[in-house]
Amino acid sequence: MLQRTAQLFRIRVTSQMQSALTNAPDDPVAAQFLPTSQELTGDGLSDPIGDNAHAPVPGLTHRYPDRVILHVTKTCDVYCRFCFRRETVGETGPLAPQQLDAALDYIAATSTIREVILTGGDPLTLSLRRLHMVLTRLDALNHVQMVRFHTRVPVVAPDRITPELVELLASLRMTAWMVIHTNHAQELTPPARKALRLMADAGIPLLSQSVLLRKINDSHDALQDLFTTLSALRVKPYYLHHCDLARGAGHFRTTIAAGRALMQGLRGPLPGHCLPTYVLDIPGGFGKVPVTADHFTEISPGRWRVTDWQGAAHDYLDPED
Repeated sequence: MLQRTAQLFRIRVTSQMQSALTNAPDDPVAAQFLPTSQELTGDGLSDPIGDNAHAPVPGLTHRYPDRVILHVTKTCDVYCRFCFRRETVGETGPLAPQQLDAALDYIAATSTIREVILTGGDPLTLSLRRLHMVLTRLDALNHVQMVRFHTRVPVVAPDRITPELVELLASLRMTAWMVIHTNHAQELTPPARKALRLMADAGIPLLSQSVLLRKINDSHDALQDLFTTLSALRVKPYYLHHCDLARGAGHFRTTIAAGRALMQGLRGPLPGHCLPTYVLDIPGGFGKVPVTADHFTEISPGRWRVTDWQGAAHDYLDPED
């Protein structure tokens, strides 16, 4: 059964995350990275957040007017069992040179773009030489004010966060933001904390994004521990994502009501700087919105009417119990 899971969805776990595993049957690190037969059940979408619906050229997503996502590589150091790009990550390595040139040419010709978000895959799996080349070309575009990395590397492969990498990021004209993906405080090993301190000491702004995952971090204690630990490491909790409709990941999903109750329970016990924004990436490519009464109306039990950032309405269904 697990061989079939491996055929459908790639498996990779770094030595750092292997060292973070415990023998507990409900280990929150093991549940994120080790495959199970549950991934063979249920439905889902191959492109849950609609990257392809907003791709002017291969490797680029332009969903919002002032920022784009540049998928510089399909490689990750770990393959999360709930990843919304799990059907494409690992297919290839870095973006082909011709495609990278076309993406950078598009950014150069679109003066409304102020921020480029590097993702993939994981942008920090690129060699320092290749990363230097991409950043140098972006830094030469005066209308690009910020570059943002979405990465798991500082947590799952902290040895990649070298003084040379930090020096490169700190030397840019653009402001480099680092958004760290981590879902449980158990992932934040001593080497990971050292890597985060190295970037923070260099003045690189650090944010975090986490995914709300059933039986992993869907409790007040787990989220409070994660967010306070991050804040103490000078990482501002940025987003708590409602789990996406990825194929084979339905067992990780909570209900919207459960997520809202968790966030409500954290207000008061946690200061504002420890609280992320709880968001849903609306399936189909309509963007992310806060899970608040301004955007969500329950029209029947488990069925929600969601208003996107442009005012259009979409239906969203909770997972079956």
